Amino acid sequence: MKLGKVEFCHFLQLIALFLCFSGMSQAELSRSRSKPYFQSGRSRTKRSWVWNQFFVLEEYMGSDPLYVGKLHSDVDKGDGSIKYILSGEGASSIFIIDENTGDIHATKRLDREEQAYYTLRAQALDRLTNKPVEPESEFVIKIQDINDNEPKFLDGPYTAGVPEMSPVGTSVVQVTATDADDPTYGNSARVVYSILQGQPYFSVEPKTGVIKTALPNMDREAKDQYLLVIQAKDMVGQNGGLSGTTSVTVTLTDVNDNPPRFPRRSYQYNVPESLPVASVVARIKAADADIGANAEMEYKIVDGDGFGIFKISVDKDSQEGIITIQKDLDFEAKTSYTLRIEAANRDADPRFLSLGPFSDTTTVKIIVEDVDEPPVFSSPLYPMEVSEATQVGNIIGTVAAHDPDSSNSPVRYSIDRNTDLERYFNIDANSGVITTAKSLDRETNAVHNITVLAMESQNPSQIGRGYVAITILDINDNAPEFAMDYETTVCENAQPGQVIQKISAVDKDEPSNGHQFYFSLTTDATNNHNFSLKDNKDNTASILTRRNGFRRQEQSVYYLPVFIVDSGSPSLSSTNTLTIRVCDCDADGVAQTCNAEAYVLPAGLSTGALIAILACVLTLLVLILLIVTMRRRKKEPLIFDEERDIRENIVRYDDEGGGEEDTEAFDMAALRNLNVLRDTKTRRDVTPEIQFLSRPTFKSIPDNVIFREFIWERLKEADIDPCAPPYDSLQTYAFEGNGSVAESLSSLDSISSNSDQNYDYLSDWGPRFKRLADMYGTGPESLYS
Repeated sequence: MKLGKVEFCHFLQLIALFLCFSGMSQAELSRSRSKPYFQSGRSRTKRSWVWNQFFVLEEYMGSDPLYVGKLHSDVDKGDGSIKYILSGEGASSIFIIDENTGDIHATKRLDREEQAYYTLRAQALDRLTNKPVEPESEFVIKIQDINDNEPKFLDGPYTAGVPEMSPVGTSVVQVTATDADDPTYGNSARVVYSILQGQPYFSVEPKTGVIKTALPNMDREAKDQYLLVIQAKDMVGQNGGLSGTTSVTVTLTDVNDNPPRFPRRSYQYNVPESLPVASVVARIKAADADIGANAEMEYKIVDGDGFGIFKISVDKDSQEGIITIQKDLDFEAKTSYTLRIEAANRDADPRFLSLGPFSDTTTVKIIVEDVDEPPVFSSPLYPMEVSEATQVGNIIGTVAAHDPDSSNSPVRYSIDRNTDLERYFNIDANSGVITTAKSLDRETNAVHNITVLAMESQNPSQIGRGYVAITILDINDNAPEFAMDYETTVCENAQPGQVIQKISAVDKDEPSNGHQFYFSLTTDATNNHNFSLKDNKDNTASILTRRNGFRRQEQSVYYLPVFIVDSGSPSLSSTNTLTIRVCDCDADGVAQTCNAEAYVLPAGLSTGALIAILACVLTLLVLILLIVTMRRRKKEPLIFDEERDIRENIVRYDDEGGGEEDTEAFDMAALRNLNVLRDTKTRRDVTPEIQFLSRPTFKSIPDNVIFREFIWERLKEADIDPCAPPYDSLQTYAFEGNGSVAESLSSLDSISSNSDQNYDYLSDWGPRFKRLADMYGTGPESLYS
């Protein structure tokens, strides 16, 4: 009869319970008598009490509490006078005791893997007095193991690798399973290993869990990865044992067991002859089933007619062979090339050399295509020389270019004017002869680098470039001159024959043998009694004094003409004037001052003191000028010019009203009323005889008192204020002044004016009112009819 897993576990539990009960009934232990135990003044000898040795099966699945064992004291006569109590680990929560009988039961399911034993203390008490009748004793309840835990792979799932082509029995990886059951009791924790998936390629050692290869010559290129399922089973693999599984992924690592092979035996590529040097012609690749370092290639040209013209290198990333150009191609010289190329593994594995050579060869044919090329000059650079004295139109040299194509098209020449901006040179379009177009000057530009263009007559877009370096040869066309502007001084106490200056010369020309200058004084200066010149014969000369006693009062500056001649052919000369100042010197001959005016200055008065005095004088002059200007401005009378229109003067006060809608601050009717009473007053800055500046008197109207007083107060403040500018006045355009024939012309009063008024009298007022007479008059000369 075949039992299931659950039934088998129940069967084992029943057997274990039976063995425990039968064994525990014979396992009673007696403790020796201890010292007498005294209670309530009454002595008696303490007797030992007996309990069973307890074992409990784990994982009890019954509905009733599990009987563990029985406690019994020899004091207990069975009359119910003794009660038993339990303390310690799990007391009352897991283990309970019948206080009358001493029977111990487990109320919960126990798991040995969580706790293997419990330590408790038992004691017998007098039920009436609740005092111990026996000393407290300690005992242990051990949990008996059953096979309730399957093996587990704590490190799974596993990954591992093994080289391809490994021999049988090559170790791959070791797997380990652990079982939580008690390894000291039965076979619950004894594990054996087996392989469920992965045959026939791999096997596993039953006891150690070591996985090994089971087949030879496993090829990574055929299959590179395997998934294994390993089982671990307890109970030594017997029926009823528990098992666990894990997966192991095994990857075959690559070895160099495949030689490189070109997919084709020959290749052909077409390239134009104009392809630049270092350009890529082709890429070829030998196939290799291996990967990584085992597939790294080396390419080389082993045969053919392209040595020196082409080279091949390897692309580290793609492992391709890259064919590049090393020299220019010329279709007219050679139309094709044939290369024999070999590819080989960089690192061959000696174990697999028997499989054949780890290299392969292929043929590459390169066809050169004809391209319409630009003309080519016979020389990359044409050096030429010409004298700077050459005449315009003279021939300097000739350049030559030809069409390298088979058509040999005629060539026309020109100069790239970007390299000859001043147009010094011309070139014959057909012959390539270069001539001068302007006069040349070596000192301006010693070398001219020009570019000559050669273009095909049949295809002007094809342009070749040649380079010409024209060196200008020097002639003696520049006279020598002083090397610098000399500042020469002579001391008043100089002695005769004393060198006061050493001079030299420069020449813009560059003779082949170097410069040689000759110095002398001019004929007029040869017999002077002050200075002489000595030619040092090394392109320098010395200026010497002829006398002593130079005085600044007599002459402070001397001018010495120096005649310089060069060694050219023909030689050139020039006269240069050396300025010599007479100075006051110290004891060491160092010039202190060279100004002749120093003698007329007061003794002991320094230059700083003079500057301070001049600054003070200038400051006083400025102050006096300002005072005079201000006084004249205050005294100037305010007399108006008759030709000036005083109505153009407007005085603005910063007292603002509330606008047209503000009818409470001021009465706007005051601006339209002509009958304003004013006292006649005269401005203190206006001449009294001028009558038109006086203000007429009118009868006042009480309603306008506030506005009138405000205006007159402002006028008084302006009259009294000494800082007020002159000629300030307030013009009231509602009234044009007393005695006006035309009376008021203000537009403020135009509402009440008579529109039929006759304005012919305006023509009688003179030329100043002619414009108004023309506009408003009714005569034949009026602008409006």
